[in-house]
Amino acid sequence: MSAGREVQFAGSIPETYDKYLVPLIFEPYAIDLAQRLAGAPLTNVLELAAGTGVVTRHLARSLPPSVFIIATDLSQAMLDIAAAAGTSRPVEWRQADALDLPFDAASFDAVVCQFGVMFLPDKVRAFSEARRVLRRGGVFIFNVWDRIEANEIPHTVVQTLAGLFPGDPPDFLVRTPHGYHDTAKIRAHLSASGFSTVNIQTVAARSRAASARISAIAFCQGTPLRSEIEARAPGRLAEITDAAEAALVNRFGNAAVDGAISAHVVVATD
Repeated sequence: MSAGREVQFAGSIPETYDKYLVPLIFEPYAIDLAQRLAGAPLTNVLELAAGTGVVTRHLARSLPPSVFIIATDLSQAMLDIAAAAGTSRPVEWRQADALDLPFDAASFDAVVCQFGVMFLPDKVRAFSEARRVLRRGGVFIFNVWDRIEANEIPHTVVQTLAGLFPGDPPDFLVRTPHGYHDTAKIRAHLSASGFSTVNIQTVAARSRAASARISAIAFCQGTPLRSEIEARAPGRLAEITDAAEAALVNRFGNAAVDGAISAHVVVATD
């Protein structure tokens, strides 16, 4: 999820992200993306914004060993965690900017991106780059989060922070991860990039954690929301995380958390 220039996945954020946020919300959609490519006649696949490698690991397991996988991200810190975790078979990890891919034209059968395009400051340019490196007949497949109201756990966190900072609420989650949910806009950007066929499916899933504490840490400390909290309330990150936890307990109870999540899955071809 670290594709753009607007936010930084640095410091302790990448490790917290991988430990808490990946299993909380990314795992089911990583499985979905990998399954959509399984069985397709592929020779190589490029992944953009690979983050800490959740989709990469599923691609490595579901695609034949003959399919070569290159996983890229703008953040070397995220890639380092992904490489350390490893995959079931070799893949190539490479730092790369999705707006200026270091690959020749018509190099890949598929380009995949999980929850990364929302971070890209120039969507049309990035989509054009994905199309440039695709072979004729290749597929660009990615997912984006639906509106935040359709994602119960982060919505609860956002509402809590809005109450704590009424004059200047931290809005990273609304602005960026959940800020690119307009399917008409997505279609327009892909069309402007040269893609002629675009299919979009809204996929509902469940977000589960053993406790509200895990969910609160995931969002308050495992995303750039942490930087926004610390900028507004220096030294109070633990207190704000506690408040988010209390709100989640109030909504979901003291036991395991189980909330609705929703995302759009986009498949684009020439």
